[in-house]
Amino acid sequence: MAERTMAERTMAEPTVVDQNIAEAVASAKIGIGGRDAVQLGLVLIALAFLVSLPFIARALDASTLVTLATRIMIFAIAAASLNLALGIGGMVSFGHAAFFGIGGYVVGILYRHFVSGEALFGFISGTNQLVITAAAAILVSGLAAALFGALSLRTSGVQFIMITLAFAQMLFFLFVSLTAYGGDDGLIVRRRNVLPGLDTRDDATFYFICLAVAVIFFALLHRIMRSRFGVVLGGIRQNERRMASIGIPTYSYKLVAFVISGMGCGLAGALMANFARFVSPDMLHWMQSGELMIMVILGGAGTLFGPALGAALWIILETSLAAWTEHWQFVLGPVIILIILFFRGGLHGILTTIRGNAHG
Repeated sequence: MAERTMAERTMAEPTVVDQNIAEAVASAKIGIGGRDAVQLGLVLIALAFLVSLPFIARALDASTLVTLATRIMIFAIAAASLNLALGIGGMVSFGHAAFFGIGGYVVGILYRHFVSGEALFGFISGTNQLVITAAAAILVSGLAAALFGALSLRTSGVQFIMITLAFAQMLFFLFVSLTAYGGDDGLIVRRRNVLPGLDTRDDATFYFICLAVAVIFFALLHRIMRSRFGVVLGGIRQNERRMASIGIPTYSYKLVAFVISGMGCGLAGALMANFARFVSPDMLHWMQSGELMIMVILGGAGTLFGPALGAALWIILETSLAAWTEHWQFVLGPVIILIILFFRGGLHGILTTIRGNAHG
């Protein structure tokens, strides 16, 4: 019998790889072990601290802590969303600020039409209901991500980076040109969206809303990362050609991940529009995409809570250094470079090393 070709040998191995994927999924679903128990304990401690933060801030008469923590949580959601595409799927997107800005503008535009009483496109009524605006922001951002991803994912490498950047900049200039919605000056949302039974105008109340959304979001993200979908996505990141050769539709997996990632950024943008009560084209600028990417890298790409740690470090440094000097970027730059150069895995890697040394 003639020797089988390389393609035939490759196609004969799906069952082996599928077995490996199944084993990886099974190991991800095993009950809580020692390391998982420690991680769960740390998460519960962090959650207890976040719940008590407004009360601590009130006792210390430091209300700015609440607004600072709210910003961190919103950007943690955005950075973790990008991480699904970048850290898990290996898709280096330089245009995720587009989805962040779309989410914000959905809230702003719907509020604008709610105040004016004019229907959007002649048939969509404006609204100030948080549940509706957040859902609309997620939907519109997801549709935009599906469109951008369907085209961008046909390329790879530098071409993919440049196409995502180009799409984001196209939207940036589009919203700059929309004078009906403030143009370059942005759009003011005079009152935060309404959530029945809660006073969203109160900063502490809105903080708890963002905290609840963040907890649900990270729980869903944890589920995605430890599912078969997450395992396959990680395999695509490591060797896409190999995964494609065994029959896995890599394009479909990457597109779904890209859409979920865009929807998460849209949700973060909707929360930011309510928090700041203002939206502007700057939310879609490529520099915003760069900041989100830095947060992911600083915290630890490919990890669950690494992007949240990166967002916290970035915003805390930005806030504290800006209060100290107007040239805060000159100080922040070397700090970021040192962390990236000398601490592999970012903040998550540092904490893992410290925990390993403590147990060792």
